[in-house]
Amino acid sequence: MPAIISIVGKSGSGKTTLIENLLPELKNRGYRIGTIKHAAHEVEFDKEGKDSWRHRRAGADGVLVVAPNIIALVRNTADQDLGKLDRYFEDMDIVLTEGFKSGDKPKIEIFRPEIHRELLCQDDAQLVAVVTDAPINPGVPVFRLEDITGLADFVVTHYILDRLSSHTTSIGLPLGNRS
Repeated sequence: MPAIISIVGKSGSGKTTLIENLLPELKNRGYRIGTIKHAAHEVEFDKEGKDSWRHRRAGADGVLVVAPNIIALVRNTADQDLGKLDRYFEDMDIVLTEGFKSGDKPKIEIFRPEIHRELLCQDDAQLVAVVTDAPINPGVPVFRLEDITGLADFVVTHYILDRLSSHTTSIGLPLGNRS
C-alpha cells in the first residue's frame, strides 16, 4: 500500500494550492500520485435520475461508473478512516490527502500567520513538516511556500523511496519506472 501524507491547515491557508503545486513536481519525477479530499459536509456525486443514482437508491452499496475517460466509484459509507481508504490506491506510489488533521497519518501543515496564530498540529507526533512564510522553528523541517522542489525532495526521500526500497525486484531494482 502507498504511504499517505495529509496536507493540513486552516481553511484558506492554501492546502489546495500546495497540492496543485506539489502534484506536477512529483509527477514529473515519474511517480503515481493519488489524492483524497476530506469534505466536512455531505457531498452528492450522483445526480437525481441518473442510472448510478437509481442503482444506489435501489440499494447498491457501491456503484462503479466506467466511461472512456474516467472510472468513478461511489460507495455508501460513514467511515472516514484513512487506513481503510488506502486500498483504493494500491497502485499509487503515494497518496496526498487534503484535510484529515485528526487522522493518524504523517502530516505536513501549511501555516499562514495571517490565517491563524498557532500551528494546528504543533503537539501532534504525526507532524513531519511545515510549509510557511513565517520565521518559526516547530522542531520539524520547514519549507517556504515557494520551495516546492525542496518539499518534493522531502516527500520522495522519506515516503516514496523508503517504501519502494522495501519492495524491490529480485535483481535489486525498484519496482516500476522511477526516476
